[in-house]
Amino acid sequence: MRAHTPLLLFWTSSAALASGHGPVFGLATPTNPRGGFSIDYSLMGRYGESRGGAMSRFTLGYGITEDLKVSVSAPAIHKQEPFAPSRVAAFTPMGANFEGLALWRFHRQDLGVGSRFESTLIAGVVAPGTQAPRGGTGGIVGGVTGYASRSHYVWGGATWQRAGGIDNTFWSAVYGYRPLSWRTDYPRWDWRVFGELTGDRTVGNPFSGNTVFAGPTTLGVYKNIAVAGGVQWAVSQSGNWPGPKERFRWSVSLAYFF
Repeated sequence: MRAHTPLLLFWTSSAALASGHGPVFGLATPTNPRGGFSIDYSLMGRYGESRGGAMSRFTLGYGITEDLKVSVSAPAIHKQEPFAPSRVAAFTPMGANFEGLALWRFHRQDLGVGSRFESTLIAGVVAPGTQAPRGGTGGIVGGVTGYASRSHYVWGGATWQRAGGIDNTFWSAVYGYRPLSWRTDYPRWDWRVFGELTGDRTVGNPFSGNTVFAGPTTLGVYKNIAVAGGVQWAVSQSGNWPGPKERFRWSVSLAYFF
């Protein structure tokens, strides 16, 4: 999908983010192009105090229009985590829930060649999976806004989720950079890096608490394949969770868009 003209170079950069891949943990504004599909596999884990957990998530996305995307995702728990309930990442429901989302980019302002300011609303439903017997059906709403160009990305946003008697407010702030030397033509990889700050507040029985995490992530694009990964470390944690505290979390993902 990499091309050899400035126009197609920008289109490919946009397509990489349109697949739903940009930040690993935080919120971003892109949607799939009209009629475009994306298939996504993510593997993530949470660790601390010599204990941890891991899960996978499969996501299918589709662009109904250039500004409206829908997606569905399903989890697979490999090792149950012993930590306090947390959203972990923008598009990762707490626990082993299924999730269906709609993302509507209701505002876009082009600021020049390859630069834009835009805002997206998010709404969806969550439902307990076979590995989430204590979960419950619920919903999620939120929004994100930011600036994207061929070299810089800045996004800020938040979501609110309620399911199984638990309320979760998630927020994120993301900065991304793509230096000129990394904007290479196919068959070479095209890379960018992000600094991601995320946090959430969970309120429910028997736990209520707050977390803040920060760390670096990266995204690489090769033709119609995107790979992303990163790690975040705990900045602060508070609450009445009786179990161990989380120290860091990681995630890697592979996407194919067409």
